[in-house]
Formats: sequence, structure tokens, C-alpha cells
Amino acid sequence: MSISALDLFKIGIGPSSSHTMGPMRAGALFAAALEDRIDDVVRLQIDLYGSLAATGIGHGTDKAVVGGLMGHRPESVDPDEYAAAVDAVGREGRIVLDGRRPIPFDWATDLRFHRTPLPRHPNALDLTALDADGAVVATNRYYSIGGGFVVDETQAEAGSTGVREVAVRHPFDTAHELLEIAAREGLSIAQVVAANELAWRPAQATRSALIEIWQVMEACVDRGIRQEGYLPGVLHVPRRAPALHRQLTTDTHPNLITITFSAMEWVNLYALAVNEENAGGGRVVTAPTNGAAGVIPAVLHYYMDFAEDPGDDDVVDFLLAATAVGVLLKQNASISGAEVGCQGEVGSACAMAAAGLAQVLGGTPGQVENAAEIGLEHNLGLTCDPIGGLVQVPCIERNAMAAVKAINAAQLALCGDGTHRVTLDQAIRTMRDTGRDMLSKYKETSTGGLAVAFIEC
Repeated sequence: MSISALDLFKIGIGPSSSHTMGPMRAGALFAAALEDRIDDVVRLQIDLYGSLAATGIGHGTDKAVVGGLMGHRPESVDPDEYAAAVDAVGREGRIVLDGRRPIPFDWATDLRFHRTPLPRHPNALDLTALDADGAVVATNRYYSIGGGFVVDETQAEAGSTGVREVAVRHPFDTAHELLEIAAREGLSIAQVVAANELAWRPAQATRSALIEIWQVMEACVDRGIRQEGYLPGVLHVPRRAPALHRQLTTDTHPNLITITFSAMEWVNLYALAVNEENAGGGRVVTAPTNGAAGVIPAVLHYYMDFAEDPGDDDVVDFLLAATAVGVLLKQNASISGAEVGCQGEVGSACAMAAAGLAQVLGGTPGQVENAAEIGLEHNLGLTCDPIGGLVQVPCIERNAMAAVKAINAAQLALCGDGTHRVTLDQAIRTMRDTGRDMLSKYKETSTGGLAVAFIEC
């Protein structure tokens, strides 16, 4: 294992980790790499391929790359400031490369879309800087491999996962190995991951960072329940979280029958609030992607709202146990909708949330693994077919459904002793193989499924 919790849980902006955050990060990396050659650059060429081209406009990929070339980075950018700066590029016909060098930029000719995917990955982009004679100053190809992770051509050839390789205390490549470590060392799943995180930073630094991640999730929910109006794009989708919040806080909801139903309504609210913020380009946490960003916050909110005396220790343990599952999913399958469909995004988030909840509810390592398997198993085959190329329909509601499913998965696992017929490793391999077999029109290209059934778009 060489993936940290802070690699999986990254603060950024919406609407997509692979189509917005990744391309923005690629643009920023390319601009920074120009260094002392930046004065030679008089023109930039951006080429988007495959899924980035097919749904790039709806996902804001074009704007994200331009923002990255200007020096904006997803982890630090102010969403409102970034939007204004990118809009100015279109009006003024120039881009300030890396925040240092103004050069002309024609949105219509300097940014090109190629729907045919490249062989290595469906999310690819070429960035090229040219001098006054039209000669290439610098060029690089980047792949946005899901969850905001980016690799360039050299890294991709070497099989890089987009993170720094480190030696951890308890390396594991499978859930079976993870369970063996937990049994041998007498540790919980969260404790195994906590020990591994020491390879990157001191324990207190990891704890503080994870609590900050939770605070950003909370802030995202809070903003989501206060933002009225409609989401951007041709679908004219209304924000529903504010109205649902008013119903829940004034006891006017017509269908609240028992406390159980009430709890699920709050889970729905939290998931909708986060993903409406994501769809609106707000600040979110990839968990493990933006398209699935609402599942883990909704389930963690559920625990913090309804558990007895919850605290920061629970937040940390929840996110660490979720990390263990996220690492296995990324290493052995994919968290990219463009690679394996939405089973890799919402399915992964559901499995991670189920594991986190089982952990803080006192589950054994076997029960935690079982919860993750249940959560993933019942999302296998889930397609990624966003209508209009927007991370709105069916994406927003899908997060609410997966959050409730994750809670049920944890409950089912805790009713047993951790033994079960289908293992998490088998479910992950099945997701990987299903993704390989899935037609490209169901993998974030908006050329199949609901994306074409909804003929108004």
C-alpha cells in the first residue's frame, strides 16, 4: 500500500474529480514545468481526448485546464475567484500563464476536442506551448485517472498510480492480506491504516488533517442546504436540499413515520446537499471522487447525529477504515467512471462508507470487510451515463441511494460474525472485469443509457 488517506480524501472543487480537478492539476503542472522557458511562449494548444472531450463542456474540463494553466490548483483555489478569472479569459482573449506571462488565447481554436480515446486511458489531454515561430517550447500528455489523480506519459508508461511510493509498516495488496495483518497484530482496520500513515507524516498531523477533511465536508453540507435556485446547465435542475432541510426542521414533511425514516431523510439531505454543491462547482472533498462525494459525508453525518457521544476519534477511525477499502479499490480495479462506470465511483464510495460505519460501530475487521463487500457487490454493473454530460442526473440522487445502502450494508455485516461466501477481493475483481466488459457508451461519455434516453438533451 502506497496510497495515503490524504491522497484519497482531497479538498477541491466540483463538478468532477477526473474531469475538473485532474485537468486543472495537469494544467498547473505543465505551467509550472515551463520555468525559465515561459518567456518564449506565445501560444498554447490544448487537446482533450475520449471522455474528457465527450463530456468536457458539461464537466467544466475546458475551464479547468485554462484555470490550471493560469496557476490555479484545486486544493487551494477559491471557486468564485477561479470562475471570474476563467470568464475573463474568454472576454479578453488572453491567458496569464502560471500567473506570470500574458499571452493570447482563442477559446475556439486553441482548445480542441477529440472524442476518440487514446489507448492508455479514456481521460487524456495534450498540452503544448509554442514560440513565435510555431516551434514547440514544451509539450506533455497527461491522464486524469480518477479521484483527481494525474500522471503524465512517462509516469503512465512506468505504471504510476499518481502518488509517491513509500514503504509502509503494514503493506497489503488484498483484503485477505489486510485481514491477516489485523489478526496477527491484534489491530483494527483503522489502526492498520493509522500505522501505515506514519510513513507520510506524524500521527497527530494525520489526525488534524482528517478532522479538517471532515470540517470541509460539514461546511459543504451547510452551504448546500442554504443555496437556493437552479444548478448550471441545460437541464435546469433545481436545488432540493434547502426545501428538504426546511421540511425536516419544521416537521412539515408528509412522510416521516418513525425515527428510522427520519434518520434516512437526514441522510438523503446530506448527500443531496453535497452533490448539489459539487454540481454547482463548489468546494467539496473527493471521497473518493467528486461524482460520489456525497456518500461518505452523508453516512458520517448519520453517525455523528445519531450515535451516542460521537467525537473526533470516531471521525478519524471512520475515514481510516474507509481509506483501507479505497486503497484496495484503486490498486486492484479503478475509481474512475470513465474506466469502469459508476460502479467505480458511487460503488466505491458506498463500500468505503459501509466500512467506515462498521468500524465506528464496533465491528471486527471481518465485519468491516464484509460491510465493504456488501456495499460494493450491490453496485456492480452500475453505469456512468450523465444526462447532458452534467454531474447532476442521475448522479445527485445516486449518492443519496448509495449512502442509505452503505448504512444497511454495515447493519447487515454487524448482524453476522464477519464470515461470508463472497469476499471483498472477489467483488473488487468482479468490478474490474465488469468495467472492462462494459461498452464505452456507459462509461462517462454520455452516449448511452439515460444520457440518450432523455431525448430533450
